[in-house]
Amino acid sequence: MKVIVGVCGASGASMGLRLVRWLRERKEFETHVILTRAARRLVEIETGAPPEIEAPVHDEDDFESPLASSSFRPDAMAILPCSLKTLAGLAHGENSTLTMRAGDIMLRLRRPLVVVPRETPLSLPAVENMAALLRAGAVVLPPVVGFYHRPRTLDDMVDFIVGKTLDAMGIDNDLFKRWGES
Repeated sequence: MKVIVGVCGASGASMGLRLVRWLRERKEFETHVILTRAARRLVEIETGAPPEIEAPVHDEDDFESPLASSSFRPDAMAILPCSLKTLAGLAHGENSTLTMRAGDIMLRLRRPLVVVPRETPLSLPAVENMAALLRAGAVVLPPVVGFYHRPRTLDDMVDFIVGKTLDAMGIDNDLFKRWGES
């Protein structure tokens, strides 16, 4: 299964990197990462270290990347976290970055696209852009942590969001205890 993970310059870029690590630990996934310059910087700010990624990383400006073509045939894509700039671009058919281009391909091919906007509070234009993406077929998954699984650490909370993202892409996982599990 070919999976694209876009990591934008919104707080919480480490969630996207956790998703990449989880996918890379499993042999059935061919994982490709689009990492923006802002995301690289935010990972350093939030973790104190540059991002370590053991997957093909594509530059946000590389339109010669195979990810820029629908002939690449990705099975699913998540943008975690998704900046409001990228969200707006996707909602309005903009293709000025590789993340937007790959996301647009997912929408055109009617394949799973999960957008995890990491911003609060939300403005009316942001909500309208989310509604446009929902109408276009994307899943909009704000990173809202559940507490029924009794998270004890920040990693537990990140795994909850990553697990929900994988669920929305149609990928089975056991990153968190589901409702009713002991």
